Amino acid sequence: MKFSNIPLRQISIDLNDTDINEYPFSVNTIRGFKTLDVNKNVTLLVGENGSGKSTFLEALSIHLDLPVIGRSSLSDDDTLDNVRPLSDKLRLVWNRKVRNGFFMRTEDFFNFSIKLKEKQEDFDKLAKEYDETLTGYGRDLAMGTTLAQKNALNNKYKGNLDNMSHGEAFLHLFSERISRAGIYILDEPEAPLSPSRQLTLISIIKEASKNGCQFIIATHSPILLAFPEANIYSFDELTPKKVFFDDIEHVNLTRDFLNDPKSFLRHL
Repeated sequence: MKFSNIPLRQISIDLNDTDINEYPFSVNTIRGFKTLDVNKNVTLLVGENGSGKSTFLEALSIHLDLPVIGRSSLSDDDTLDNVRPLSDKLRLVWNRKVRNGFFMRTEDFFNFSIKLKEKQEDFDKLAKEYDETLTGYGRDLAMGTTLAQKNALNNKYKGNLDNMSHGEAFLHLFSERISRAGIYILDEPEAPLSPSRQLTLISIIKEASKNGCQFIIATHSPILLAFPEANIYSFDELTPKKVFFDDIEHVNLTRDFLNDPKSFLRHL
């Protein structure tokens, strides 16, 4: 894919005038961060929990001012207050600046499912209230408008996401929200997905990439890490390091375990 098709080319962190002993700058990969080339449609981040992947993605999402699945903005998320200083230190190199995209964590997906159900219930309550308190044309107009809004919501998200499995609902929501070329940041999207649905996610991302979408994804999944021609960076080093699929510890451990599970389990 040509650079011109990809919005964001490079990310670096300016550590001047920062206290590297204070979080999040005290995280090894943040303190040692130099430059991350994101010059492909898909960039994957791999590493142990606590290695700084999520911290980096949260800071990047704040810097890009991306909307979040399940809430209106990261600006009102006080759980990210300690990450905001890092977002101010990010330096981006663009091929073409875009404002489209979103940030999605597993917890955001579950929050969205809850809010969608609450919104549908609110429409039902409002329609019932209009039915009981209004008459004639005013009643018909108010109820019609309310039920039309509910139907539009149902049509977009296939009714209540609770009627689907977590994997089905996640993939449906994800594909519905990718509307046009932009930057989509995903933190461990494999959590609600079975192996077969992870392959479906890869298919969705591949198709969106053809339309100029760019994805930056933190994952532990060997399936997602096998995404064709993706950049892969390990956050298990002092400085995030570009790695190949067959050299990733997650991949090799999973492969070895599946080849001979008994040799692992008998030592537990």
